[in-house]
Amino acid sequence: MKYDKNRALLECAIPGVPSKSGKVRDVFDLGDSLLMVVTDRISAFDVILPCGVPDKGKVLNRLSLFWLEFLGVKNHLLTADVREYPEVLRPYAADLDGRSMLVKKVDMIEVECIARGYLTGSGWKEYSKSGTVNGEALRPGYENASKLDEVLFTPTTKAAIGDHDEAIDFAATERLVGPETAKMLKDATIGLYTKAADYARSHGIIIADTKFEFGKDADGSLILADEVLTPDSSRFWPEASYAVGKNPPSLDKQYVRDWLDSVNFNHQPPGPVLPDDVIAKTREIYVKAYEDLSGRKFN
Repeated sequence: MKYDKNRALLECAIPGVPSKSGKVRDVFDLGDSLLMVVTDRISAFDVILPCGVPDKGKVLNRLSLFWLEFLGVKNHLLTADVREYPEVLRPYAADLDGRSMLVKKVDMIEVECIARGYLTGSGWKEYSKSGTVNGEALRPGYENASKLDEVLFTPTTKAAIGDHDEAIDFAATERLVGPETAKMLKDATIGLYTKAADYARSHGIIIADTKFEFGKDADGSLILADEVLTPDSSRFWPEASYAVGKNPPSLDKQYVRDWLDSVNFNHQPPGPVLPDDVIAKTREIYVKAYEDLSGRKFN
């Protein structure tokens, strides 16, 4: 295991077990299942930064577990209890505890399913230029951060690390995965977002948008997989500070993006090391997102 000076986990290694790494997760192939380990790495503008944020991985993992339980849909989780992990993982139990889950192998669908309930980010940029989002025309009159009349399904392709995801319209999604699967993805994405957004709003949090990923089981049914409704995959706004026409402060890594822009980071690797105060504030933001949404203390 590789930790930085702040005891943030940067890399997980388990000798003899095949693995691959994403921006944040290290995934280990155990034959009939996968071990997903959520490190404390942080990325911004598709660049993995050289430092980590202590406990970030544990926050993401716990929040995903919370949402999987709350949403109650078919998903990839087998267990997050390290005592139930295979024998080969037992020597690493202390490092894995709280930041990992054992999951089913599923045939992943190569589309990132984004639900937008509010017009912000790249959606707002496109709308302000062309009146469209993912090529779909919207009515005039929206402002930045406006609540949309209906939840939008705005999928993207999955890009390799360092590349940017490409927004696609529904017709392109149908060409990629077929009309039946495309409709299943759209319906599931909007349904899950709506249920989660209604719950979050009752806890003082607006979910402006979020990303889901799905796989298919042997019978062709959808399985919710990967991270679910975390600060890395969603835009969380405290309702108390929300106002149409401006970007509300977010309970996610927007704070890091803003700092990087303040030092004129060119959005190309290598990224700079974050100052200790920025790291501490980022950890505070992530923990607050977990505590406000789950109603549980982060210990």
